[in-house]
Amino acid sequence: MKELFKRYRFFIGTVILVGIITIFNMQLGLKSFNIAGYSFKEMALVIPPVFILLGLLDIWIPREIMIKYMGEGSGIVGIILAILIGSAAAGPLYGAFPVSAVFMKKGVKFSNILIFIGAWSTTKIPMFLFEMSALGSKFAVTRLLIDIPGIIIISYILSAFFSKNEIKKIYNNSENL
Repeated sequence: MKELFKRYRFFIGTVILVGIITIFNMQLGLKSFNIAGYSFKEMALVIPPVFILLGLLDIWIPREIMIKYMGEGSGIVGIILAILIGSAAAGPLYGAFPVSAVFMKKGVKFSNILIFIGAWSTTKIPMFLFEMSALGSKFAVTRLLIDIPGIIIISYILSAFFSKNEIKKIYNNSENL
């Protein structure tokens, strides 16, 4: 029981705090609960398809193929695949992290995982199409041409900040998920 409380102390504390706020300001408290409910519903609609796709990725694509195309010796091919997969992905950024954990289990290079996360958050195809229509092709293409090298550079800089032992620890932690 003590472990359960310790694990969920932030959630329990937040519920208590919102409850107190609701006592003093009913409108603000109800608004908080509505926002939390909306966020929960949104996550409930996004997370199951992501996990289904993760299961299929885990079963259908052998580790050897992932290592060959996105692992340590993958070079430019791994970078391009990380950008394409991240750009084609659907859903909010929190969906990228379970995919990244599966990539780690499959032996994908750390910098390629960071590139994938960066592409997921920045270069999504639907966002690019929206920018083309709303802001013009010049803006959309310019942003994309700046973002892609930026993502790659940032990923390699971040990778350099981690020692091999730290990266190994991150990969080992992903095995326990």
